[in-house]
Amino acid sequence: MAQTPKISIITSVYDARDYLPKTVDSILAQTFPDFELLLVEDGSPNGCGALCDELAKADPRIRVFHKPNGGPASAANVGLDNARGAYIGFVDSDDLVEPRFYETLYNALQAGGGRMAACAADAIDEAGQQIPGREVVCACCAQGACTIDAMTLFLDAFQTGGFYGPLSWNKLFDRRLFRDKGIRYDETMFFGDDASVLHRVFEGERITCLPDKLYHYRMRQGQMTGAVFDPR
Repeated sequence: MAQTPKISIITSVYDARDYLPKTVDSILAQTFPDFELLLVEDGSPNGCGALCDELAKADPRIRVFHKPNGGPASAANVGLDNARGAYIGFVDSDDLVEPRFYETLYNALQAGGGRMAACAADAIDEAGQQIPGREVVCACCAQGACTIDAMTLFLDAFQTGGFYGPLSWNKLFDRRLFRDKGIRYDETMFFGDDASVLHRVFEGERITCLPDKLYHYRMRQGQMTGAVFDPR
């Protein structure tokens, strides 16, 4: 693996032992080969740390970081601090991505002239079956790919309730958007941490939006998005 891969993919790992191998397999199967995968093990109690180490033995593109439990925002920051790529992507540890996910986003980013690209997504259940009606789509993509002001996309969430904009995992970012703006995820937040920083990432930028459903996010019983959680 090159010391400076083109893309750094950050995966925060917590309580995902049953899903992580398939997630990693879907990332390693990318048609865009010039990447590193950073597995940030966030103090998971169920053997995820050992699993991460085992997965890393099989592919030199995988790098593992172990840390005390601090939540997804703190894990994302460890990934940002250690990323070596010119571009940054995020994949949750129980989700799946299509083989052409990063190649498509990278090519769209280069062609669009901005510093971000995004795609649509659909939901899968614990068994990997698609859940109808839970798609993440962009209204501006009705006629195909489009390049728009990024803040317009972010604000669309407040107008339509759509989540295409205020998510990290359906996007590819120029690393400089975080580095040069001094942006880090808010570690005091255990939920909604994407939206807490992306408005700063989006400010003054343009983003290329694609209608392609290249990301499959998993909905599980008892996960944070469906559970009662602490106000922080």
